Amino acid sequence: MHIPDGFLTPAVAALGWAIALVMIALALRQTRRQLDDRMVPMMGVLAAFIFAAQAINFPVAAGTSGHLIGAALAAIVLGPWAAMLILTAVLAVQGLLFQDGGLVVMGWNIVNMGVIAAFSGYLTLTLARRLAGESRTGTLAASFAAGWISVVLASVACSIELAASGTSPLALAVAAMGSVHALIGIGEGLITSAAVGLLLAARPEVLRGGAAAPGGRTATAVLFGLGAALLVAALSPLASRSPDGLQTVAARQGFLGLLQAPPYRILPNYTVPFISHPALTTIAAVMLGTLVVFAGAVLIGRIATRRQAAGG
Repeated sequence: MHIPDGFLTPAVAALGWAIALVMIALALRQTRRQLDDRMVPMMGVLAAFIFAAQAINFPVAAGTSGHLIGAALAAIVLGPWAAMLILTAVLAVQGLLFQDGGLVVMGWNIVNMGVIAAFSGYLTLTLARRLAGESRTGTLAASFAAGWISVVLASVACSIELAASGTSPLALAVAAMGSVHALIGIGEGLITSAAVGLLLAARPEVLRGGAAAPGGRTATAVLFGLGAALLVAALSPLASRSPDGLQTVAARQGFLGLLQAPPYRILPNYTVPFISHPALTTIAAVMLGTLVVFAGAVLIGRIATRRQAAGG
């Protein structure tokens, strides 16, 4: 669902940046009120896992692929405001280092996958748990629903942005994006509920108290989480090569030609230029990105907690 440059007009893209910057400022303020520095490493671990998992596209119907967004999972663990900062770190590294997602339109990518997906997933989780109960089964069902709805609503938001830019008629965009991402959302829901299930089995305290979770900053927990993210990164060559949902819709509706090439290339298409082996270059690039995202999310968390300390 990463929007590339060219699909949105400059005016629409500028509006996206304005909204994103306001929401980032609010997220920094809310996060420093809700979390303390003990959970900063968890922000890094979640960001690293989400980045690595996003590199593994899974096939869906009709030659289309999808990938985890991860905003619902991050919101379940740390709340929607921290989840937004985590996704901001992921999207920034993807756009700046790997040219995955446009730079001009990055504001809307942050809004769609960071704000809308995180808050819709968190609200869905809250409502679903009231209906399904607090049992393990109820929590897993609520997590699946949170993951699914986060993808669908983010895709609808993307459709509105495309329509506002005159790229695609609203009805066609919503129908096409909504239908394909309803399928992708099933994968998101399954991954989200599986991850929550693992946390319930291995570290249930992480899901109980956010900043109050015991052991949140232990080196063992951080190293284990980062190691798991790197293991996921090592599986990146298994990713489906089929186009993602937005690319499929763009090709079918005839606006794929609007895509603008990035102004520079550092690690294009998740490859390292001096490594020629197809699998090894992908693994190296995704592992590098995983570490950079981990560091970036931790830095954002440190900024928030330092501001908390400075503010008393």
